[in-house]
Amino acid sequence: MAPIALTIAGSDSGGGAGIQADLKAMSALGVFGASVITAVTAQNTQAVTAVHGIPSEVISAQIQAVLSDLDVRAIKIGMLATPEIIETVAQGISRFQGPVVLDPVMIAKSGDALLADEAVQTLRDVLLPRATVLTPNLPEAACLLDQGDADTPEAMVDQGKALCALGAQAVLMKGGHGKGDVCHDLLIDETGVIAEFQAPRKATRNTHGTGCTLSSSIAAGLAKDLTLVDAVAQAHEYLQGAIMRADELKIGAGHGPVHHFHRVWPA
Repeated sequence: MAPIALTIAGSDSGGGAGIQADLKAMSALGVFGASVITAVTAQNTQAVTAVHGIPSEVISAQIQAVLSDLDVRAIKIGMLATPEIIETVAQGISRFQGPVVLDPVMIAKSGDALLADEAVQTLRDVLLPRATVLTPNLPEAACLLDQGDADTPEAMVDQGKALCALGAQAVLMKGGHGKGDVCHDLLIDETGVIAEFQAPRKATRNTHGTGCTLSSSIAAGLAKDLTLVDAVAQAHEYLQGAIMRADELKIGAGHGPVHHFHRVWPA
C-alpha cells in the first residue's frame, strides 16, 4: 500500500505554494497526498490579493473524512490564518497518533501576511506542543519567541531549544534568511543540535513555496517510516534540487516557484 501523508494548509491559486506545493512534493517523493484546505487565497507570483478562511465546520469535516478512511502516516500543517482555525485543527487531529510537521506560515514570499497577529499566541499554545518537528524560518522563530531574528549559529541553537521548551519535540531552524554564501539549517531538540544541513546559496528570485515544499517533504519521509534525521535529509536534498532547477520554469513575473518535478521532467 502506498504511504499516505495529509497536508492541512491553505490553497495557492498560483500553484507554487500551499496545498498545491505540498501535493506536488509528496507525489514527487512517492507518497500519496491527501489534503484539508483551511483557506483559499487569490495569489500569484507577485501578491496575495484576497484570503478567505474556510468555515471551521468544513475544516473539521475534511479532517474527519480523511482520517476516518485513509491510513494517514504523517500530517503536515501549514497556513491556518486565524485562532479559530488553529483551534479547529488542533481538535481535529487530537486522536492522531503519528508524526506532525508544523510549518508556522506567517508571511507569503510577496510579503503579504498569512497569519493574523492575534493567532500567533494560539499557534504557540495549542499546536506547537503537538509538533514532532517545527520548521520555522528565522523571522518566524523570532516571532514565536517575541525576540529578534537569530543572526549567529549560536542564536539559532538557543532559539531552537527555546521552541522545544514550549513543547515541540524538535525544531528545524531554517537559515534561508541568513547571510553568507552557504545556507545552514539546524535540526535541534532540547539537548541541542541533532544534525546540520548545508547548501550553497543560489542567487534566484524563484523560491516561492520553499517552506511549504520542505515541510511537506519531511512529512513524506516520515510517512515512509524514515527517522526524523533521515526524513529531513531527504527533504533537504530534494528541495535543493528543486531550487537549483527553479529558473528553468519561468512561471509568472514575480517570485516564481521551485521545480517540484525536477527529477521527473525537464523544463
